[in-house]
Amino acid sequence: MSSTTDKIKGTANEAMGKAKQKIGEATGDRKMQGEGALQEAKGKGQKVLGDAKDLARDAVDKATGAAGRRP
Repeated sequence: MSSTTDKIKGTANEAMGKAKQKIGEATGDRKMQGEGALQEAKGKGQKVLGDAKDLARDAVDKATGAAGRRP
């Protein structure tokens, strides 16, 4: 999966998780609150993974660019 896809899915999971938590709070459904918290955490993890992929790609690009400039 690309870093952008990870970030998009992460944002969606985070939003859905927050919504589930709010619905669970409003209805008194502790199970839904818990599921929402887990989904929100999953989303945050996906976004971190996307950021890490970007950093790794940037580091590789920088390293290969520097290697290509050497005589």
